[in-house]
Amino acid sequence: QVQLVESGGGLVQPGGSLRLSCAASGSTLDYYAIGWFRQAPGKEREGMACISSSTGPTYYGMKGRFTISSDNAKNTVYLQMNSLKPEDTGVYFCAWRSGYLCYDAQSEYDYWGQGTQVTVSS
Repeated sequence: QVQLVESGGGLVQPGGSLRLSCAASGSTLDYYAIGWFRQAPGKEREGMACISSSTGPTYYGMKGRFTISSDNAKNTVYLQMNSLKPEDTGVYFCAWRSGYLCYDAQSEYDYWGQGTQVTVSS
């Protein structure tokens, strides 16, 4: 059983930055991937970025404002979000899957965190 805990969300003005954290525990596998997903109000959950234990980061439809990284010693994956826009508002989830490949489909992930709210508003 893998547990994921997100943190770092909050209210930020347009143009501001936030760093989300996803702390993972319970995994004994050497190969796994962790992805960040966003669910905007009234919309489907969409994949933002992913990083695996053996490959580099993968971004889905990003335009350079978000950066995913990991600290293996802390079993934590981060999502640095810069130049935030109101349309970035939503609940951000991290998710875990076994294997070293990244996917942007929710169905590929086995475990999910509870989500953290990000609101971009003036």
